[in-house]
Order: sequence, then structure tokens, then C-alpha cells
Amino acid sequence: MPSNDARILAQAAVPTAAVGVIAAVVSAVVAGGKGAIGAVVGTLVVIVFMGLGLYVLQRTAKSFPQLFQMMGLMLYAAQLLLLVIFVALFKNTTLFNPRAFAITLVVATLAWIAAQTRAHMKAKILYVDPNASSKGDKPEKTGHSS
Repeated sequence: MPSNDARILAQAAVPTAAVGVIAAVVSAVVAGGKGAIGAVVGTLVVIVFMGLGLYVLQRTAKSFPQLFQMMGLMLYAAQLLLLVIFVALFKNTTLFNPRAFAITLVVATLAWIAAQTRAHMKAKILYVDPNASSKGDKPEKTGHSS
């Protein structure tokens, strides 16, 4: 993963993990140990799903830049659908508090999206490949820094 992508991943994952810690503490106070476990599981699910989604999206941008926007929209829709399926599957579980799990899932997802949006806005991603101009060729539009 190029350094820009790793930086964006870290800038999205760290705030999401911090929100997860806060959610675990609040859930532990409100719902006890099972609430804390539900919050931790919800946070981990969001970080794994969204992290894999970011990885897939960056690979798509590198391989098929013309599909980047369509793939991004499809990927976010699929991620949200899978998160809804997770909530539905675990709504009657006794392993952890399902309400703490669901609330943390939503809050952590919103935190991830906000942090990723901020990271992309702050990133200095090149639109033109600077290496192409050194050969005397016309600069190539990449849509993604490598």
C-alpha cells in the first residue's frame, strides 16, 4: 500500500478506534461487561470492513481508474448493507449486548466516514504523474498518486 493510502487508512482507523474506546466505556457503564464487549466487537467490525473497503478501492483506482467512482459508490453501498446484515444476525445474541453493538456500529461507521473524508481532503494527491514529464512525454493523468 503506497504511503498516501497507508496514511489515509491510519487517519481513518485511529479516530474510529478512539470512538470505539469511548463507546466501550459508555456501554460498560450503561450495560455492563456485555455492553463493553458489544461495543468492542462493533468497533472491530467497522475497522475491518472499512479498512478492507479502502484497500479494495485503492487497488481499483490503481488498476482501473475509469471505474473508481462507480466502484466507490458500489463499495460503500455493499459495506452498509453488510453492516445491516451483521446487526440483523446478532440482534438476539447472548454473547454481548446487541443494542451496544448496533449503536457502536453506527457511531463508528460515521466516525470512519468523517475521518476518511477529512483525510482525503487534507491529502496532497497528485493529479498528473510527474515522472512522465521527465521523459519528454506528455504527462499522464493518473487520478491517484502512486
